[in-house]
Amino acid sequence: MAEQRSLKGKVSDAEWQVRVDLAACYRLIAHFHWDDLVFTHVTARVPGTQDQFLINPYGMMFDEITASSLVRIDLQGNKLDDSPWPVNPAGFTIHSAIHAVRHDAACVLHTHTLNGVAVSAQKNGVLPISQQSIFVLASLAYHNYEGLALRDDEKPRLVKDLGDKTHLMLRNHGLLTVGPSVTEAFLAMYVFESTCTIQIRAMAGASGATGIMGNDLIPVDPRIISTAGEQAKQVTKGLGGMIVWPGLLRRLDRIDPSYRT
Repeated sequence: MAEQRSLKGKVSDAEWQVRVDLAACYRLIAHFHWDDLVFTHVTARVPGTQDQFLINPYGMMFDEITASSLVRIDLQGNKLDDSPWPVNPAGFTIHSAIHAVRHDAACVLHTHTLNGVAVSAQKNGVLPISQQSIFVLASLAYHNYEGLALRDDEKPRLVKDLGDKTHLMLRNHGLLTVGPSVTEAFLAMYVFESTCTIQIRAMAGASGATGIMGNDLIPVDPRIISTAGEQAKQVTKGLGGMIVWPGLLRRLDRIDPSYRT
């Protein structure tokens, strides 16, 4: 593996913090087994810019990524640093479309998990059958599959489908979340992935299925879903990921703190 010099002290404090959080996000994706070898991406905007982003070095496994190994790229996916690692411009197609339009989306996280892809292939998508699902359904959009995301002409349709939502289900493909920070995008994905896992298990365990829900699945009242956003604020006291993220970093530090280098 190519040796990477440390960038600590060579980039702004704000950029270094984003690098540490993004490297932690990649490690957590590997920890929770959401990775698909090297074939998905998480991107974060470099603080103070609108057209510079950090992305994984292409070919490095997610549990190997460090703050310094992340590659700075422009909106076209071109490298802006002398990193020894390549990037995958094709993998940035979806991310670049969203970053260009959603300036509030400082982080875009995309996965190909087994449960996420399984639900994305189900005609009715996310079902209101769990507490987790109500938070996803409160801000969920869908985008139909158009083949590998390589063409620029798909971008307008993708961003139109996403709109102002936090969760995007890419039909027959996977899951995507956006957030104002790496922390928020990760936690949104955690709930999204949990929702899909619960749904697959619930549907597998249901007997005598007739129709969308089946005889054994109990739907959540739509009135509860409509207040999910307010319920979430009450539970987190407005702090969002700051309640959970420090604990996740402590977990990573116990396993392998090298993501901070």
